[in-house]
Amino acid sequence: MTTGSSSIRAFTLIELLVVIAIIGLLSSIVLASLNTARSKGADAAVKSNLTNARSEAELFYDSQTPTTYEGVCSATGGANRIYDNVTAAASAGTGASACNDGGTGWAAAAALKGGGVFCVDSTGIAKSTQGTGSTPYAGVTCASGCALINGTDDYTCN
Repeated sequence: MTTGSSSIRAFTLIELLVVIAIIGLLSSIVLASLNTARSKGADAAVKSNLTNARSEAELFYDSQTPTTYEGVCSATGGANRIYDNVTAAASAGTGASACNDGGTGWAAAAALKGGGVFCVDSTGIAKSTQGTGSTPYAGVTCASGCALINGTDDYTCN
């Protein structure tokens, strides 16, 4: 529209809507990438906490007379217990974790945000694995002597 010698220039409604749509599309792509990175970061924290638990468990084992893993998963009773590591792993992941100990072995696991479970045990196993059931732990086996009971959050160690 012209009035006299000056003209008013402005964006049309269609042009503004196209720009807003493009910005919305780009921001949704960025947010999706951030969620993936956040999930991978949480999974790395779970793995780190459970890997640190292996060192703590060995310190506990060496400090016992006679040497045993009995009580390494306990929340009470002093230093070198892995309860805090397993709890921290659960907090970093989905909130689900399990730990069981026996005289000759122990095993711990926590559910990962990206899916599956990360397991560590006294035989040196540290691995991610997928369960076979509807709960994160159903059908998970960490090592030959330590397996989660199907559908529960408890280990059974031989």
